[in-house]
Amino acid sequence: MTTLHTRSGAFVTLAMGFGLLVLLAVLSLSIGKTYIAPGDVLGALFKPDPIAIDHILVNTTRLSRMTVAIAVGACLAVAGGLMQAVTRNPLASPGLFGINAGAVFSIVLLAPLFGSASLTQFMVLAFAGAAVAGTLVYCIGMLGSRSPFRIVLAGAAVTALFASFTQALLVISQEGLDSILFWMAGSVAGRQMDAVLTIYPYLLIGFAASFVLARHINILVTGDDIARGLGQNTFVIRSLLSIIVIVLAGGAVSLAGNIGFIGLIVPHIVRRILPGDFRWLLPGYAVFGALLLLLADMLARVVLIPQEVPIGVVTALLGAPFFIHMARKGMRNG
Repeated sequence: MTTLHTRSGAFVTLAMGFGLLVLLAVLSLSIGKTYIAPGDVLGALFKPDPIAIDHILVNTTRLSRMTVAIAVGACLAVAGGLMQAVTRNPLASPGLFGINAGAVFSIVLLAPLFGSASLTQFMVLAFAGAAVAGTLVYCIGMLGSRSPFRIVLAGAAVTALFASFTQALLVISQEGLDSILFWMAGSVAGRQMDAVLTIYPYLLIGFAASFVLARHINILVTGDDIARGLGQNTFVIRSLLSIIVIVLAGGAVSLAGNIGFIGLIVPHIVRRILPGDFRWLLPGYAVFGALLLLLADMLARVVLIPQEVPIGVVTALLGAPFFIHMARKGMRNG
């Protein structure tokens, strides 16, 4: 049981993380090709001037970008944390298990059929692709011995498979290539606020459902035998959590494309600073996932001014060394 001291410490940690997120959000609205002072940013938010260029830039471009970064970072981190809990595999994440790649492939394959597809249609396509990829990885990984690294290899294989299919489609059909590359590289730019608000309800439902199941996740991670002994239907809980992962990861891909490693890195960081109770871990994943992606987006904007680096490149540079470290640690532990 979590002690009062640990609970108070966890609350302080979450509060500090949230405060830092608010600070980074204001800085995110300031930073770009044109620097806008934080005071002007606050003025644009609370007392907007319809003819002030800085206010227009903040409210029409940077605010939606910041909102997307927060939502996508939170989604990917929570999805990664849930996947690591369901599989009891420290290397599980939407990017490494093919879910992101499946969602991108589905969009590239089927979006041209809809012509000018809406964000809702992209979201449905992303859900379908994520579900197919996740099912493939699970089925392949469960064949034979149930080694944690077997399912990682299955995820790598499915990711490579869908990535190859996506590349082949882009070579065959050049139509709409520029817009499709948005999802290939990963970016939080270019979304209008009305499009963002379209997908937010689905993401909030995914978050709420995961929090409702937090107690069940605490039991599930102790092992199937113990969970069943306590009366839990592990198949139902795993199925519900898998659906939540697909909703969160698919929604993130439909908003920002294929952004990797957030779902891998953040759960490990959060588990080091918060109690191992998913009632604390899930909000921690959301807050610190949003923090990390917002920071990555800020770096992507300033590294090569006036050019912009795709945010997926920044997260890959941050995440690849961490993944190598985790893989080496896993091999040493057998």
